[in-house]
Amino acid sequence: MAQLSDDCFAFGGPLMSVDEAVAIIAARVAAIRDVERVDLMQADGRILAADLKAPLPLPPFTNSAVDGYAVRHSDLTGAAEQAMAITGRVQAGAEAQSLATDAAMRIFTGAPMPDGADTVFMQEDVQLDAEGRVVLPPGLKPGANVRPAGEDIAQGTAALRAGQRLRPQDVALVAAFGLTQVDVIRRIRVAVFSTGNELVSPGDAPGAAQQFDSNRFMLQALLRRLGCDVSDLGIIRDDRAALAASLQDAAGAHDLILTSGGVSTGEEDHVKAAVESVGSLVLWRMAIKPGRPVAMGIISGTPFIGLPGNPVASFVTFAHVVRPTVFALAGAMQQKLTPMPLRAAFSYTKKIGRREYVRVHLRRGDDGALEAVKFPREGAGLLSSLVETDGLVELGEDVTSVRPGAMVGFLAYASLC
Repeated sequence: MAQLSDDCFAFGGPLMSVDEAVAIIAARVAAIRDVERVDLMQADGRILAADLKAPLPLPPFTNSAVDGYAVRHSDLTGAAEQAMAITGRVQAGAEAQSLATDAAMRIFTGAPMPDGADTVFMQEDVQLDAEGRVVLPPGLKPGANVRPAGEDIAQGTAALRAGQRLRPQDVALVAAFGLTQVDVIRRIRVAVFSTGNELVSPGDAPGAAQQFDSNRFMLQALLRRLGCDVSDLGIIRDDRAALAASLQDAAGAHDLILTSGGVSTGEEDHVKAAVESVGSLVLWRMAIKPGRPVAMGIISGTPFIGLPGNPVASFVTFAHVVRPTVFALAGAMQQKLTPMPLRAAFSYTKKIGRREYVRVHLRRGDDGALEAVKFPREGAGLLSSLVETDGLVELGEDVTSVRPGAMVGFLAYASLC
């Protein structure tokens, strides 16, 4: 299991900034080292275990970039149109041929360049005369419309780096090398459960003062999008002994424990005491809205994260706490969230020294520019505010107000997982 040092969350102030939190996670959480080999069709989203060096050049041979006519550039007179006999035809997949002096060869995109040829005229730029010769215009530069071997990637270079989260385009690159398998870090094993007597699972009959648990399903979906192997531990009631026992059991078989609810300071918020009874916990209050109450600790060397119970707060803090933790555990390159600048179509005020996230949907303004429209209601418990919006506007610690027309940073929900 992954190990976490006991002093990794020591912090002298009452509130930790988002940047400080991410930096601590990246620096102190020890990555697991277990490697497994997977088929290429299962590689998307996995973390590459070692640098992948190109076993061959791409493209593997010099070829034509267009449909046209291959020639020796040294055979061209250069000053005027020139007619050349067509001495052959080479299509994609065929073996290369030899080109005679003062002649052209019909060639198609992806076909190997004939021996001796170094330039290709596009078929749109030439004509055929009455004798069946190709008439070439002047002025084409040497090497035009030719893709040299290794032009894309040279053999032996690091095409993909260890710690890279493989994307569909990365999978395509591996396939272009002719590889059928790739070495990746095994999936991070995460235990997830919710806390609270007020919750029941979908499918169960709720009491008069109970509601269906939604956070557990949202968090598991987010984790699976990050490539995690998730264990659903259900709902743990507000009982310190039961919470402690569940945490202890989960620590032995998982790399990370993730809970939702019970991390505030109320009399019925028992997670802090339960964690301290089986491990150690530093109650981490982040300078973030929504989502200030977040707990993190260590249970038998396994990291523990307790997120707020309100679904919006849980969603936002997942992006800034759980996501970087998962990447750190997998030894992955940290994928920094980079807001996209766009125009605000709302007014907003906030406290200085705290980062806030505003739920917005996008629209086109009268001038065609993208602008962000704030969800009309506040509240960290409004699931509709996540469902009916496109992402979050990030307002930094130094910002105190936003007015319509101001440029703000937008994070699409798709970028958070």
